[in-house]
Order: sequence, then C-alpha cells, then structure tokens
Amino acid sequence: MPDAAPPLTPKRQEIADAALRLIGRKGIAALTMAALAEELGVTPGAPFRHFASRDEILEAVSQRVEALIGETFPSEELPPLARLEHLFLARASTVGKHAGIARLVFSEQFSLALPPSASARLHRLVKRTRASILDALKEASETGAIRRDIPAEALLTVVVGALQHLVFLGAMASDQARPEAAQEAFQVLIQLLTPTQSKTSEHP
Repeated sequence: MPDAAPPLTPKRQEIADAALRLIGRKGIAALTMAALAEELGVTPGAPFRHFASRDEILEAVSQRVEALIGETFPSEELPPLARLEHLFLARASTVGKHAGIARLVFSEQFSLALPPSASARLHRLVKRTRASILDALKEASETGAIRRDIPAEALLTVVVGALQHLVFLGAMASDQARPEAAQEAFQVLIQLLTPTQSKTSEHP
C-alpha cells in the first residue's frame, strides 16, 4: 500500500520530534496544541502553519518512528546471529533515546488514538520486526548456530519478549537499559539459544 503522507520538511520533522518527546513523557493523551507549542517554545498557533490538525501531527510522528526504527534493521548480508545482535542492540539504543516510541508501540492507545494510516504504519513496523527476527532464527537453526530442539517460531516469542522488556526499561529511563546492560542481556539470550551438548552415557 503506497504511503500517501507527504515527506517531512525540516520544520515538520522538528514539530514531530517535539510531539514524540511529549508523548514519551506523558502519553498520547497529553499531546495538545498548547502543550506542543510550549515544548517547541512557540505561540499556540505556530504548529498550525505546518499541520492542519492534530491527526496530521500524529501522522508525522508515525513517520518519524518509522524512520528511526527503520535505521535499526540489520543488513541481510550479515550472518543470522549478527543480524539478531544488531537489531537487538540498535533497537534498545534507539528506543532508549526516544521514549515516545515505546509509549506508542506498547500502549493500548496504539490503535485507538492514532489516525488509521499512522496505526497501520506502526503495525507494519511490528510485523517487519517479527519477520526479521524469525528469518534470522530459522537460518541460525538450519546452520546449527542455535538449538534445533525448539522451533524457531517458539524462540521468536522469547527473543521478542526480551527485546520488548529491554526497550520498556529504556522508555522508563531505567539503569537496566544502559548500553552495557543491553549487551549483557543479549549475551544471556545467546546462552539460552546455544545448542545443548548431547549427554554422554557414563557406561558406553
């Protein structure tokens, strides 16, 4: 489905980024024109010079989320575990810097408060993320890089759950979301995914 939203000009991006910061601190419901103008340090009517409505601003916010998250997807040329690591660490870092992303994606307001096209854009991001992780897990399983006794689809739940927990901590500004903690969490995840050694009999 083609994206009918106009590209973001520098000024529209600045306003979208301010809206994303506001959402990160207070949630979607707090995004009013008055609050946005205060965040930008401008008069209440200034955002309307660039957007016709609040929905248009939310549309632009979803475009910014799409752009920021899009930068975290790994190159398909990387080995599967390297792709997982890249996505895991880059995603945790990006959401840690932009708490509004977690507020949008993990909130019950996701589908209710956003315009339909903006909601659909974020749904596509979620589906693309799951597909990217699942492809890496399947390839890693086929090559023996990770355990084969559990289907990749089941491991997907574990990996996505760990990633969601990490980015949630980032959104909450938790110390556990510091960059080194993300690396530690990924290493624990790899230990869980590593093939178990076959038990050898004590009496051959």
